[in-house]
Amino acid sequence: MKRTNQHIVYSDVTEQTARFAKALSHPVRLAILKHLSNQSCCFTGDLVAVLPMAQSTISQHLKELKDAGLIQGDILPPRVKYCIHQENWNKAKRLFETLFNQDFGSISCC
Repeated sequence: MKRTNQHIVYSDVTEQTARFAKALSHPVRLAILKHLSNQSCCFTGDLVAVLPMAQSTISQHLKELKDAGLIQGDILPPRVKYCIHQENWNKAKRLFETLFNQDFGSISCC
């Protein structure tokens, strides 16, 4: 971590881990990922049938997951087909595994 002009610059690994964590920080997004993990793909309308919320809300959560790289979407007019982005999902698993395997137990608190 470096400071430049009062801004902190984080490593690419730290930035990517935070991006994945932010995308996973909402229960609806976790539900979407769980749903996608049980099938090869789905459309927004499929999720609206499973999750009791407006299509616009589902679409916003899909956008967050897609922007983080955890899912990908193929445009099949007039719909978009979504699936888990396997390469990035595996990367997220490795990053979180590294984070959670750090030994914070050796640090005494206050």
